Formats: sequence, structure tokens, C-alpha cells
Amino acid sequence: MSAEPKTVALFVTCLVDLFRPSVGFAAVKLLEDAGCRVVVPAAQTCCGQPAYNSGDRGDAIAIARQVIEAFAGFTYVVAPSGSCAGMIRHHYPALFAGDDEMKSRADDLASRTHELTSFLTDVLGVNAVAAQFDGTATYHDACSGLRELSVKDQPRRLLASVAGLDLVPLPNAETCCGFGGTFCVKYPEISTDIVSRKTADIVATGAGTLLAGDLGCLMNMAGRLQREGHDVKVRHVAEVLAGMADGPAIGEPA
Repeated sequence: MSAEPKTVALFVTCLVDLFRPSVGFAAVKLLEDAGCRVVVPAAQTCCGQPAYNSGDRGDAIAIARQVIEAFAGFTYVVAPSGSCAGMIRHHYPALFAGDDEMKSRADDLASRTHELTSFLTDVLGVNAVAAQFDGTATYHDACSGLRELSVKDQPRRLLASVAGLDLVPLPNAETCCGFGGTFCVKYPEISTDIVSRKTADIVATGAGTLLAGDLGCLMNMAGRLQREGHDVKVRHVAEVLAGMADGPAIGEPA
């Protein structure tokens, strides 16, 4: 008798929902191909990171309560974003320090929450995907996934199995792209300087496609690459891993 499929709740994230739904569909395909049953709770909203990063603790707590309720009872929660998964895993418990009941619920949700590529490799043991991508790509390590969740080798391991893909190293791959959520709005000059250094490294690789695991970073780098006149396609890693990279790249007309 085959084992029951693992039930996974997908945390879609705001940016995926509003700007790049294809990333959500790619995440669902990858999880289902790995044998999971995927549920997308309709009550989910933002993870609360913008409010948290802006010092609005009251709204961050209110949003966290809603997320904890929406994802109660699921075996696993998976997000195609290291920053959102990091918010839930590392910052939710601290938000409820002093409230024993909510702290316990936040700890429980944190223990069940994973970034997508980390979940596939570290939890499910997936080391290869059945996808084709003809071209050269390079990979940027988004700050939150790398530093809060230790996501680095996992996406590269999966990308190594994509037929036709030539993955070339990105100089300073672990350096911030300058997005930083609200940072790019508060400090636009500094953000622009940082992302310009990043795009110079991207272009220097000669790769035709840039990949990463966080849509905010990808949108930031895609916008700068386009403004500088570079013809580098930008995609979320899930789209390539799922074999769903045929449509317009990030920032291109539909």
C-alpha cells in the first residue's frame, strides 16, 4: 500500500499573488510532482514583513495572528520565498513573547514552515526534477533565504538536474541586491548603487537568464537590468525547475 501523500499548505506570498502568479503554479506543480497534496488556504494574506520592518509592531502582530489561524492544522507550510518563510520561522515567535498561548502557536507554525527548494530537498529528499531549459543561467542568493534559512546548495542541486541548463557562477552571489523590502523606498540612492553593482556582476557572467528564489529581489534586479538596456531574462527558480519558463520573463509584457 502506498503511503498517504503529505499535505502541504502553500503560502503564496503577496508579490507572487499580485505580480507573478506563475510562480505559485510552478510551486504547486513541483510539490505535486514530489507526491504532495497541495492546499492553498483562501484566508491567507501578507506575512506582515512590511509592517514589521517599518516598526509597526501592532499591525505585524495582527497579521501574524491571521496567518497562524489560516495555516493551523496543516502538516507543512511551504513558501516560494525565503523572506516570507524567514519572517514566519524567525520573527513570529518573538512577536508573541509574553503571550504563552500565541507564542506556542507561533512556535508550532515556525516548525512547520519551509522555503520551497529547501522543503523539496531537505524534507522530501528530492534531488532531481524532470525539466528542460535550453540556455545559460546564473543564480543570486537572496539575503533572507541564505542568512535566515541556510538556503544555498538546495536550489543549485535541483538546477543541476535540469536538462539543457548551463548554470554559471555569479560573482558576489551572496551580496544583497539592494531591494530589502521597504529599504529601496526609504533609501533609493543607496539601493540603486547596490543593485547597479549587482547587475554589473550579472552581465559579466554572460548568462542569458538570472534566477533567484525571492520575487522582490528578482523584480528589483529585472527593473535595473531593463533600465540599463541589458537583455538578461529574469525568472524565479521555481519556474525553471517546474519546466514552466516558456512565458514572458519578469518585467516583460504578457
